[in-house]
Amino acid sequence: MKTILSSLIAALCWLTAVVLVVSSCSGKGGKVFIVNPEVERLTAACRTDSTTLRTILNLDSIEGFEQLCTLSAQAWILVDDSTGMVISQKYADEPRPIASLTKMMTCLLALENGVMKDTVSITEDVFVAKDSRVKLGDEYVMKDLVYEMMLQSDNDAAYALAKHIGGDTLRFCDMMNEKAAYLHMQNTHFANPNGRPNYENYSSASDVLTLARYCMRDSVFAAIVGTVEKDIPLIDGRHMPIKNTNVLLEKYEGCVGIKTGFTRMAGNCLASVATRNGTTLYLVLLGSRSMTSRFTESAILLDYGFRVMQAF
Repeated sequence: MKTILSSLIAALCWLTAVVLVVSSCSGKGGKVFIVNPEVERLTAACRTDSTTLRTILNLDSIEGFEQLCTLSAQAWILVDDSTGMVISQKYADEPRPIASLTKMMTCLLALENGVMKDTVSITEDVFVAKDSRVKLGDEYVMKDLVYEMMLQSDNDAAYALAKHIGGDTLRFCDMMNEKAAYLHMQNTHFANPNGRPNYENYSSASDVLTLARYCMRDSVFAAIVGTVEKDIPLIDGRHMPIKNTNVLLEKYEGCVGIKTGFTRMAGNCLASVATRNGTTLYLVLLGSRSMTSRFTESAILLDYGFRVMQAF
């Protein structure tokens, strides 16, 4: 029953989102069709095409194809953003743990629902993982804490933001799942704001791809995940220098984001976006063997993707 209800909610949200705003205007007896910017954003984020590219190109013949079968990642999807054409995929719709890629949704909801100048405190009820840079009693301006969460992948920062925005983390998880339904993420369920091991917190490569494409169309989100280093101030005057865990930002030409993730349950994960010569590729890679391999394997896939689109 819960699955049926979730599907109905997702379908209703989808139908609502694709309604065009139509306005009539005088002059030449015509009508002007105005597309709501949010509809354009949602449509672009959800657009995928799994067939066209394969009818035009023999993908097996493109340099680098033979390397794909050697990758350790358990799932991935690689897409050209402007057309939505799927360049390569492996078990892309299979629900899996996604570790800290979960924080992409937490960041999105913080930007949409939070007041960036608010003060957020690290209290006992959000000091849960205790493996984070933030410490009990610390206070931050919300925007700075969002940077800390995304660049440093700070687990307790995610809990603090969730409580501040949702009132409590359970309500915030409801907000996460409501947004996932709105984005038509059919193989996704969130049970915490940071991706710590939980059998009820899962998604798929294709769903995370939709989330990534939607998030990156927010200029503030894109600026955050594209930041390599930042000095994070605390309310009490102390400063905490941090560096982005996504090394592709410095090591892969054209990379502008997005997020790393790791738990033993999920393996090593990486969502990436890179632009070269007017082509923008999105890649979500899940369950890679090691911290290093998630970067090298992502680079192999992105290189292959750019060669494919050049041939196209």
